[in-house]
Amino acid sequence: MTSYLLVNFGGPRSLSEIEPFLSALLTDRDVVESILPRWFFRKIAKWRAKSVGEQYASIGGSSPIYGDTEAVAAGLRKELGNVVTFHRYLPATHDESLAAIEQLAGDKIVVFPMFPQFTYSVTGSIARFLQDHLSPETAGRCVWVKSYSTHPAFVVLMQQMIREFIEQNQLKPSETALLFSAHGLPQKALRRGDEYDRQCEETVARVMEGFPEVLGRLAYQSKFGLGRWLEPSTQELCRSVEQWIGARKNLIFVPISFTSDHLETLHEIEREYMPLVAEKGVKAFRLSAFNRRSDWIETIQKILLDCSFVITSTLVAKNR
Repeated sequence: MTSYLLVNFGGPRSLSEIEPFLSALLTDRDVVESILPRWFFRKIAKWRAKSVGEQYASIGGSSPIYGDTEAVAAGLRKELGNVVTFHRYLPATHDESLAAIEQLAGDKIVVFPMFPQFTYSVTGSIARFLQDHLSPETAGRCVWVKSYSTHPAFVVLMQQMIREFIEQNQLKPSETALLFSAHGLPQKALRRGDEYDRQCEETVARVMEGFPEVLGRLAYQSKFGLGRWLEPSTQELCRSVEQWIGARKNLIFVPISFTSDHLETLHEIEREYMPLVAEKGVKAFRLSAFNRRSDWIETIQKILLDCSFVITSTLVAKNR
């Protein structure tokens, strides 16, 4: 018998959860590599909570990630049976989630990350946390879908959503560009063997095979902290859109590394980047993430039936 575990970032379910969410995120050494003590980052979390809270308030006072993940799990449960969830940066959910994972039956627990591309900073962080907090027996039963960045089912769903969006908005492909916006990553992460940027590039290349008349570009968003991050940045390409889009009139933002809409798409893309494009006379659109779509739930099942698995230790960065 096989059980299943969906793992995700976890987003604050209310404004009161923003500070513990940020604290858990910023004190994670797989995310923020630093010699500074964790108390320093807890202070930063407390300081940032107010400004970030205003952003969350603008999108309804919470992140959709938690609800979307639970809804997807409920849909999968109808077909697969035992399916539970884990939300990495929602500490209030950890005790209950870990207990549920420990109680999963069967000799194998298949872990499915809600992140198409692999990075030690996200999927790897969750793998480390579960390795450290589950019993050895339960941790030993876990096998992972490392990534599905070019899995045919994932690519087909992305192409289908883009195609539907273009048709619904009556856009001409020859007049349209796609800006695939992925979450950024510090460049120093690549020096430890992270595959994230290569997998993002491969995803875009595969998806673009379905749109020969459309221009496609990849960029990275959501930089925080010091140091160089993956380039080009989404903000940079928005500010210089007239230099690379040519005579095309329409630009669609595609959330290539996000499977659920949240602050980075609902606020950052919609309220910070789309206006920059509009100022240049280009019509800006945002394609929604998969969220709770039934065909996303079906796609996950297809991936689970046709992919290879890896053990937890292979996902944990050794030189952190």
